[in-house]
Amino acid sequence: MADHNPLQTTPLHALHQDNQAKLVPFAGYEMPVHYTPGIIKEHLHTRAMAGLFDVSHMGQIRVDGESIAAQLENQIPADLIGLADGRQKYGLLLNLQGGILDDLMAINRGDHFVLIVNAACKHDDLALLKDNLGNTLQFEMMDDLALIALQGPESADVLSKSVSQPEQDVSRMKFMDVQDLELAGFPCMVSRSGYSGEDGFEISLAAEHAPSLAKAFLSHESVDLAGLGARDSLRMEAGLCLYGQDLDPETTPIEAGLKWAISPPRRAGGAREGGFPGADIILDQFVQGPKRKLVGLLPEGRAPMRTGTQLFDQDSNPVGSITSGGFSPSLGHPISMGYVNTALSTAGTLLQAEVRGKLLPVSVATLPFVSHRYAR
Repeated sequence: MADHNPLQTTPLHALHQDNQAKLVPFAGYEMPVHYTPGIIKEHLHTRAMAGLFDVSHMGQIRVDGESIAAQLENQIPADLIGLADGRQKYGLLLNLQGGILDDLMAINRGDHFVLIVNAACKHDDLALLKDNLGNTLQFEMMDDLALIALQGPESADVLSKSVSQPEQDVSRMKFMDVQDLELAGFPCMVSRSGYSGEDGFEISLAAEHAPSLAKAFLSHESVDLAGLGARDSLRMEAGLCLYGQDLDPETTPIEAGLKWAISPPRRAGGAREGGFPGADIILDQFVQGPKRKLVGLLPEGRAPMRTGTQLFDQDSNPVGSITSGGFSPSLGHPISMGYVNTALSTAGTLLQAEVRGKLLPVSVATLPFVSHRYAR
């Protein structure tokens, strides 16, 4: 039978093929999971120098209209009215039960906003926003753009050397700043942000220019390509949630440790209390606390405990499950994240995990496993 839904490719697909990437299906795209060096080397190179990631599969939604920030606050529980031009903020789309439909970045571009959303959710997100806000705002999926991420302690130096106009000073950018820069001769929207826990940048530009910019970055000795495998291990070490694993429509921000994503003006007693989907449930959890919490987990031994592994207390009662897990190249041992009953969420609590029919010891740990190194 013919495949009526062939995988899409990004503007950097030929670059991936030229560099012997192992390509896998991901969110409807054919994406590189790793290159010849392998996940561990790509991970460690990013931590030590700079990794170049293709994230062009993600959605970039332009928002136009009047009172954009105020209108978007009807769907996103963040202080977007207080978000300055040239800044971005982490946000959430929620259902009426307070469950997370997607997590995103909201960027204030002055006369419009840009939302960066997850690849697997981007068309549903666009439909939801149009259904709820389409009478007052205009939403456009900018499919003619690419998105690449340069992550690691050498990324600022590489970016500075790539700036075409000397008056554009990358060093002045702080974490979550957004600036228009000309890089290797190409106009780009650049944010100082990323998904690795390291200092880094995410760069949006015209799709046809992305391969040339990527090759310009790769001409620097400190930059190597890195794939989805390293992206996943880096974000786990940094304690960053992945939508579809650690976040889903049955999980609230309070359960997921994302209380900080509900901006103070949107909380009880704030200047614009509530007014977003699921507000009553979420604001009640601020007071009552959730019944379960996302925690870090440290398995004993060398065997990784992966997504779906069931967790038990010392009396073998079920108490939760692992949502993300794997090997930590930086620490040299397995790490996991998962949800457990709140009473068992204190760091150091000893639990058991069922692996191949056996209950193995695992202890609750504080997130992140590796400290963030953002340019604050």
